[in-house]
Amino acid sequence: MFSEKEIQKIRNQFPILKERVYSNPLVYMDNAATTQKPLKVIQASQDYYNTMNSNVHRGLHYLSHKATFYVEKVREKLQKFIHARYSSEIIFTKGTTESINLVASSMDPFLKKGDEVIISCIEHHSNFVPWQVLCKKKGAILKIISIYENGFLKLKDFEFLISKKTKIVSISHISNVLGIINPIKNIIKKSHEYGALVLIDGAQAPSNLDLDVQDLNVDFYVFSAHKMYGPTGIGILYGKKKILEKLHPYQFGGEMIKNVSFNQTTYSDLPFKFEAGTPNIEGIIVWGFAIDFVKEIGISNIQSYKKNLLIYAVKRLSLIDGIQLYGKSNDFSKKSGIISFNLNKLHCFDVGSILDRLGIAVRTGHLCAQPLMEFFKVPGMIRISFSIYNTFKEIDYLFEGLLKAKKILLK
Repeated sequence: MFSEKEIQKIRNQFPILKERVYSNPLVYMDNAATTQKPLKVIQASQDYYNTMNSNVHRGLHYLSHKATFYVEKVREKLQKFIHARYSSEIIFTKGTTESINLVASSMDPFLKKGDEVIISCIEHHSNFVPWQVLCKKKGAILKIISIYENGFLKLKDFEFLISKKTKIVSISHISNVLGIINPIKNIIKKSHEYGALVLIDGAQAPSNLDLDVQDLNVDFYVFSAHKMYGPTGIGILYGKKKILEKLHPYQFGGEMIKNVSFNQTTYSDLPFKFEAGTPNIEGIIVWGFAIDFVKEIGISNIQSYKKNLLIYAVKRLSLIDGIQLYGKSNDFSKKSGIISFNLNKLHCFDVGSILDRLGIAVRTGHLCAQPLMEFFKVPGMIRISFSIYNTFKEIDYLFEGLLKAKKILLK
């Protein structure tokens, strides 16, 4: 458990937390959308442009070699971070969304009419739409795992849906709406028994859970830098080497080719086969500093602290008459630091707007999960999500803000 002094020391590393919003101190609780960046990450961006700005993998000159060296060091750092077997299994992308689209597009030749793809109804649109489009294109069947009223997956439903026709199962590690940690290891094991590949959308996981892709035995794992204190516009696709080697690239151009003639083109080896064009060099290099930040604090320490924030917040929010919390569980080991709720059937935008005027940043709306909103029969929700720099006092301030919003809107 961190002391207030230790948390303040961490907070001091984030310049944006000193900002004021409508004359109020900023209380940033939209970390599931993107986390703020520590000073070492911000400075690393400037240092890149000051000392090594150059294209990578192609130039013979000093700056190109320097930039290439640091890009590949981050690839190795990510390999170790998620315990991948080879650094070539780490493919740089724009982020989680592009990683999922890459796999869905590359699976095209391996999917035929009547085959099946399984997702769940709690998925982010980024892990829903690509599979829906692919299935319509190929005449395949998209199957949906349903959930209980508390938002947890019906695993018996999954066992009923999966069959020898299932080619891929794509599931979120942590729900971006409910904060529920799905039992992905069991899902992966069951899927492999039927010969299906598994993709895990890990967008919410890297700064919350210790990841070991070999222990999970997952085929694909995807996430972004900006949800773990890094820059936007950069993420990874992890894939097992033997599977990635069988897939076809879905973008073509520079970097990903070995030889080009007027008659044919041959592609580079992994990982470059899937990295067409100039990558987000700055983003990759800066991401390395974000990884260092997470490791210095310790993922288990971050997870433990956020769990305490979650427990405290649920306790406080539950005292508000008329509040509806979604994804509730008495077992907090199955939850991450995300809470979604509605207040007295008030529109989430109205509540969010009042909180904003108080300096409290929350997310409102369908949260890129409209099928889930339909399940709960609501147009949207209010979501708060914690990071290592949030405090118990901020939760108290949120509590008072919700009471104020309720008083104003129910007049």
